[in-house]
Amino acid sequence: MPCERKPMRYGHSEGHTEICFDDSGKFFVTCGADGDVRIWDGLDDDDPKFITVGEKVYSLALKKDKLVTASSNNTVQIHTFPDGDPDGILTRFTTNATHVTFNHSGSRVAAGSSDFMVKVVEVSDSSQQKTLRGHEAPVLSVAFDPKDDLLASASCDGSVVVWNIEEQTQVISWPLLQKTNDVSNAKSLCRLAWQPGAGKFLAVPVESKVHLYERGSWNHVSTLSDDLLTQLINVVSWSPCGQFLAAGSVGGSLNVWDVNSKLCVERQKHEKGFTVCGLAWHPSGSQIAYTDTEGRLGLLDGLGTSTSTTTTEEAPAAKKPAKDYDDLFDDDDDDRVMDEGLSDTNSPVKKAVTGNDDDDDDDFLMPATGRVRNRGAILDDENSLGDAVIPAAAPLVPLRPVYEGPMPTPPQKAFQPGSTPAHLTHRFMMWNSVGIVRGYNDEQDNAIDVEFHDSAVHHAMHLTNSLGHTMADLSQEAVLLACPSTDELASKLQCLHFSSWDTNKEWMVDLPNDEDVKALCLGQGWAAVATDALMLRLFSIGGVQREIISLPGPVVCLAGHGEQLLIIYHRGTGFDGEQALGVQLLQFGRRKRQLINCEPLPLSRKSHLSWLGFTAEGTPCFVDSEGVVRMLNRSLGNTWTPVCNTRETCKSKSDHYWVVGVHENPQQLRCIPCKGSRYPPTLPRPAVAILPFKLPLCQTTTEKGQMEEQFLRSSLFHNHYSFLSTSGYEIDEDGLSRSQKEQQELLMKMFALSCKLEREFRCVELAQLMTQSVVTLAIRYASRSRRMALAERLSEIALEKANQIQEEGPEEEEAELEYTRRTSGRRQEEEEEREGEEEEVREEEDGQEMETEESTEIRKRQLKCFPSRLTRFVDNVWMGNVQVLGSGKLSSSSSSGQPRVTNILDNMTSSKKLSPLSVSAGKGSKGPVLKPLAPRPKSKTQSTLLQMTGSKAANKKTQNIQPAADQQKQPDVPPPASPLDNTENKRPKTGFQLWLEENRKSITADQPDLEETDIIKEAMGRFRALTAEERLSWTERAKGQTGDAADLKKRKRAEGGGGGAENENGQAEADENSAKKKKSLDPSSKLAAFAFNKN
Repeated sequence: MPCERKPMRYGHSEGHTEICFDDSGKFFVTCGADGDVRIWDGLDDDDPKFITVGEKVYSLALKKDKLVTASSNNTVQIHTFPDGDPDGILTRFTTNATHVTFNHSGSRVAAGSSDFMVKVVEVSDSSQQKTLRGHEAPVLSVAFDPKDDLLASASCDGSVVVWNIEEQTQVISWPLLQKTNDVSNAKSLCRLAWQPGAGKFLAVPVESKVHLYERGSWNHVSTLSDDLLTQLINVVSWSPCGQFLAAGSVGGSLNVWDVNSKLCVERQKHEKGFTVCGLAWHPSGSQIAYTDTEGRLGLLDGLGTSTSTTTTEEAPAAKKPAKDYDDLFDDDDDDRVMDEGLSDTNSPVKKAVTGNDDDDDDDFLMPATGRVRNRGAILDDENSLGDAVIPAAAPLVPLRPVYEGPMPTPPQKAFQPGSTPAHLTHRFMMWNSVGIVRGYNDEQDNAIDVEFHDSAVHHAMHLTNSLGHTMADLSQEAVLLACPSTDELASKLQCLHFSSWDTNKEWMVDLPNDEDVKALCLGQGWAAVATDALMLRLFSIGGVQREIISLPGPVVCLAGHGEQLLIIYHRGTGFDGEQALGVQLLQFGRRKRQLINCEPLPLSRKSHLSWLGFTAEGTPCFVDSEGVVRMLNRSLGNTWTPVCNTRETCKSKSDHYWVVGVHENPQQLRCIPCKGSRYPPTLPRPAVAILPFKLPLCQTTTEKGQMEEQFLRSSLFHNHYSFLSTSGYEIDEDGLSRSQKEQQELLMKMFALSCKLEREFRCVELAQLMTQSVVTLAIRYASRSRRMALAERLSEIALEKANQIQEEGPEEEEAELEYTRRTSGRRQEEEEEREGEEEEVREEEDGQEMETEESTEIRKRQLKCFPSRLTRFVDNVWMGNVQVLGSGKLSSSSSSGQPRVTNILDNMTSSKKLSPLSVSAGKGSKGPVLKPLAPRPKSKTQSTLLQMTGSKAANKKTQNIQPAADQQKQPDVPPPASPLDNTENKRPKTGFQLWLEENRKSITADQPDLEETDIIKEAMGRFRALTAEERLSWTERAKGQTGDAADLKKRKRAEGGGGGAENENGQAEADENSAKKKKSLDPSSKLAAFAFNKN
């Protein structure tokens, strides 16, 4: 395809210039930065007709005697052609339009604007408009599908989008381009082009290549490139026949590819190397007109596109002078600069382009020097040139191997959760549960505004952004800012510690010269920064460097909450649109540990991470680009469970929800609805919406599926109680109790439903999840339903749960007392130890008496949580056996495996986590929480749910069977255990079992009508009524251990003291109890006692 490059000429003043041909090809029309549109008869026309449109003209389009222009007055105007008479305004934008184009028939005009919108307007009736919203930055270019169904657009947000015009929805979107904040700063104009005719391919210039996407499947089917083309491609244009594609680059290169063979059949170079910004084919396909950014226009003439690649036009082939032949093979040629006027057909390397097509046999290579080996073949005859590029000819070198496997996915760039893109002039730098950080970077101001949701935390702040900070985070203690490095300055980290009690509330750190901040976050008392050197740097909130950690891969984002730090990074290269991300979860505090070690992060298919954070209660969660919210399930080995899909509530494909916070109690997903975009605008201030959670279980439309989803969600959203208690935080015991009651209620509802459906095996499965009290209700329900076989199996389950209670209770109490005895033995002499333990026994008895007053009230609250249809069963159980419900709550607390608890959990409004010091200081004013059995240094352990509710049940039992308990309590000094008792069973007996064997006769004598299960329950109540020392002695006897003489003396002394206390009248007990309450509330008394014992 030989052609001739005509000398260029000036057509407009310096600036962006565009060009197009009319339908007949007689005229070509240009527009420029001088505000004029010029109509040329040819390149040599010295007096073109001109139309003054405005101060600047950014784009033009011509079809069927209608000329459309986008000018600087934010309008799209229409003129008649060639007369140039104004014919009205088609549409307006809030800022200037950047590109206009006609559809194939000329009935519609599409225009893209810097206000992020694309409009499609009917030429005959400009009131008929469709607006396509969804881009997040100025629009670079628009292109109509030849069938007039689709529209393609490119934007400064880096995306190329295909729209369905009628539905005004996005069909597909590709993140292909480099992001910028304005068209003037864009590296490439990215002019898109559909293949004429059927519109089979969409050509997209991506860096120095052209990607071809197939219509319908939207697969990337081929790439057109050239070894000598290294500059970014600016514009592309198809030949009228649809066989060839021309491209103009930023560096002035002009290339033409044969799309079928994927060969570069023409190369030309701008005579001065200026950027080519306009490109148009002549309707005949024989010429290409182009313009540059200096206002000049040029022409490539003699292009032969009417025939196949095996033939060329004779005239250009016959015009080759010998001078050009010698210049071609001149040793001074650098293989890149073409001689003026010479077709690239005779120039170096026609590079074959690797694609996904099957015609790989068409690809071949020239020698590495870029010169044709047989010079004579060029001049043999007019068809020999075609032979040089015919795919059927024997290749000169072996074929290039072709990779046909999955293609790697570009890695997701680092981002700050809760922020909008950095290229926006007005943006959110952070939006979280504490407040909002806004950034402004325009011609008037470069500043940062900090606003707090709760003004009691701190007043709003206005900061001058002189360093150019692009990242921010906000906590209850500080504002953390970071800026990237420049040629002169290093990357900086700045912290405004507004909660500091001293006068210096700001500190700044310069990172090493080869490091840039990529992500940052704040926690309770610390700040973390991840850099591009794969480093994680940890600072205290006051600026002390605490840790430095190497990351396994490039960081994506960080999130902090309390003592927890969540890190997301690239663990490898993803393929076919997938991101390969990894996650680490670190916990700081007194004992630093890694909770999640480099596990893969599960994302939806072909999605990326869009938000990362913690719930207000401290559970990690994240959101991907498909709108799926996942939360960490700590009860199942730190797995991730999907809890919500925000896309299900979106009305349109282009709508999204921008997440700003997650709460587990109440269950709320706080987010901002974004119509037609992924990010909210800063003004007006967007409103926060609340979405409910819904686990994606099967058949959630049925009653069974709904109850299963509610039960699983309730279990998942209350796992944080366990984590907080093990981390040393006091939890909301009322909230924990409510959650457990809610779960048991749902289990009972599912049990009743399964009974109605005659699914007895399913009923047994549900009973395994119930507490002992609810199993008793299930037994009564099954009996009333005349399902005796089911009731029999349920009674076995109830017995197993009762055994679990009596096994777990004494063992935990034994461990507690052993720890107390060891610590007190180390600190005091034998006599002081004896006095201390007597005091502990009295305090424990006081605590049990304090609990007795509240047990009735707690049981009343328990009754309220069950459904109305089961209330009569609860009443029957309550009237029949008072102990059942109390012990059932025991079972629910102990069998659920809840660890020890200490602090009060932050509720959603405060979202503050109390420090261990402040919590311990306020414990005296709390309600009926048991105190530790002995003062432990720096211990966060308070008491277990089992011990707490166990003492409640014991006191309640004592109230109901007071005479029997009092008679049995004093004379029960058990004989030593026989060695045969431990050899009868393979597993050693517990202290309770040994005590039961000794006292079974007395229980049956008192109540001869009791069944075996009721005897065990009665025995459990009596055993718990014993003093702690007595229970410990039974446990030691069960293990075959004999206490020393000191333990025996202490035990006798405790028994005597306990018996004396029980024989006193009620008024004396109340007086003593109130006195000891006051004593326990006064910390100075304990300090005085400690000092006395020490001396």
